[in-house]
Amino acid sequence: MSERGAPSRHPWLIAGVALAVYALDQASKSWAVHRLSDGSTIDLVGSLRFNLAFNSGAAFSRGTGFGPLIALLAIGIVVVLIWTSRSSTGRLTSVAMGLVLGGAIGNLSDRLLREGPGGFLGGAVVDFIDLQWWPIFNIADSAVVVGGILLVLSAGFGLGRGEDDEGVPADASDAGAEDARERTVDGDGAPVDVDP
Repeated sequence: MSERGAPSRHPWLIAGVALAVYALDQASKSWAVHRLSDGSTIDLVGSLRFNLAFNSGAAFSRGTGFGPLIALLAIGIVVVLIWTSRSSTGRLTSVAMGLVLGGAIGNLSDRLLREGPGGFLGGAVVDFIDLQWWPIFNIADSAVVVGGILLVLSAGFGLGRGEDDEGVPADASDAGAEDARERTVDGDGAPVDVDP
């Protein structure tokens, strides 16, 4: 039976998704800084465009000046995700954890390594995806949001929880153990379980 402290069945899936998100996020940010630093924008479809912005605050450019606090919170989230991912048994939950982990590390890297208002963890996060009716964001932000939604769905509705690689419930081998007992009746006709 699957236990809370059981090791993750998909550690490579979590790591692979996190690494892919991180690499895509950092590559896209590097491209945006090099291509859009002159103030130009690239119109794509409808209101979607690429428009470079630097965020030294919290999500969606709110809380300017709270960058170091946000970075410390992100470090805490990364530590908690790494710790809790050890017991992830479902593929959906593992993908969700990888998305959130990769996104959090992507934005945390900006706070650690990019220039900003200064100070400890004071770097600015590179944002460039601009819908013009929503705050500018990046791939890491998208991964965190999608991963968070998937985590809520998997926890709240049991989606992807406790499935092995074949989509069979992880505790299916234990489910039949109770049925394997012989059923008999006692002298009064009441059912009695007898182990074989």
